[in-house]
Amino acid sequence: MNYFQSIILGMVEGVTEYLPVSSTAHLILAARLLGLADTAVNHAYIIAIQGGAIFAVLFLYKDRFLQLLAGLFRRDKNGLALLKNLLVAFLPAAVLGVLFDKQIEEFLFGLWPVVVAWLVGGLVILLLPRGYNQKKGKIENITWRQALVIGLVQCLAMWPGVSRSLATMLGGMFVGLSLASAIEFSFLLGVGTLAAASGFTLLKHGTDMLAGNDIGVLACGFVVSFITAVIAVKWLVGYLQQHGLALFAWWRIGLGLLVAAGLVFKFL
Repeated sequence: MNYFQSIILGMVEGVTEYLPVSSTAHLILAARLLGLADTAVNHAYIIAIQGGAIFAVLFLYKDRFLQLLAGLFRRDKNGLALLKNLLVAFLPAAVLGVLFDKQIEEFLFGLWPVVVAWLVGGLVILLLPRGYNQKKGKIENITWRQALVIGLVQCLAMWPGVSRSLATMLGGMFVGLSLASAIEFSFLLGVGTLAAASGFTLLKHGTDMLAGNDIGVLACGFVVSFITAVIAVKWLVGYLQQHGLALFAWWRIGLGLLVAAGLVFKFL
């Protein structure tokens, strides 16, 4: 992998990680367009580059993470409650990810599974009831049962193309959270989920990834991912509260149809 490829993948990761369009799917497509081989090492890089996006949310929501840290040491009751709920929401995907990691990589890391997930996700957004975005629940009042439902819904995002952000946002609104609270819970949950996925991947393929790539190339993608994720998250929060999810539904459907055509007519 060269610097140009690393920069492009870093931009794709940073822009799409927290948008409800599936960063993994976009990275698989970008890697194909960049001519990168479909190898475990390159798959590992696609997962590991999420580190930049993780630090972006830590940077933007540092006050909330300080509250969680205070809760860990029992100095903030609300912080402790939120931390417990995030752990409950994290566990389903963590367990299933460990159990079915090999099968997911073998059967779902391809463009046809991505196309199906993009199209289905887009239709789900368009078919949402009109009042779905008008829930009033706050993140401070979430229960462990609501957190568990969000965590179970997040498991759907193990299928590349579904989008972890979309699944957790919809899960949050389904259990009664306001859109703003669902977005924030999705971001906070994403830090733990993405960190675990990146760490698990690095344990499996980190040595090969470092041996097969220049450390400067890897660092470049990480930094680009961080910068673009900061910009994307700040934009997304304001946009969703004003306009909702419809734009992303049409993006998913349009891109899914385009990629499907590329596969059928063999120009992808």
